[in-house]
Amino acid sequence: MRKIAINIVLCLSGVLLNMIIYRLFNTLGIPLYMDTVATIAVTFTGGLLCGVLCGALTNIIAHSIIFWSWGDYLFTLCNIATAYITWLFCRFFPNQMNLSKPALTTSPEEVKFPVSQKSGRLSGAMDRIVILILLSSALCFAMSVLGGIITTIIITVNQPLIERSDLPGILSATMFGQNVPLILKEILSRIPINSIDRLISAFAGYTIALGIRALIKKISVLVTCKQDTDRKAK
Repeated sequence: MRKIAINIVLCLSGVLLNMIIYRLFNTLGIPLYMDTVATIAVTFTGGLLCGVLCGALTNIIAHSIIFWSWGDYLFTLCNIATAYITWLFCRFFPNQMNLSKPALTTSPEEVKFPVSQKSGRLSGAMDRIVILILLSSALCFAMSVLGGIITTIIITVNQPLIERSDLPGILSATMFGQNVPLILKEILSRIPINSIDRLISAFAGYTIALGIRALIKKISVLVTCKQDTDRKAK
């Protein structure tokens, strides 16, 4: 029961954090989405279902508050895909991505040789950096393809949306000729933005996940200590 309550709080907090970060970057005029940082963090911490709910609710709530068109809800698929890809990396690289285990397993021999221990820690840190870069690349590719397909559908169905002021729209209109298919324009125009956006999101999400895991562990220890104290008092 406690785990369910923690996951609910985690999911709702992630939705709020996603919306705050997105709004902040939008207000500052920075042409990045940054609406999946908490989705990645929640997936690392709470698993696939928690991450999917966080990503989906972020899109649904945000676009319901500021409603532009029905097409915006289709981008929920991008948020869900973010959680799923992050979860896959946790499954494929459990040693590097598992937040509950330290990056280095210390053996008695390593204790005698601190230089070797430091080298092992550095190796573990580098492994995680490489995996996070691979994660950001996979997210960039997936978001560019999905975002391009969804935008092409929206434009095809609703022609007035062809003229867009967002950076992908500007790049799509200026970087490619008329002979390039619309879907290819929309996919390629997203890659420069998504490469930066997902790189920041992957590292920020993982860092936040480390903090969340440490906080949950600390709370669990405090609750356990309180229960033990109450039991002894009785």
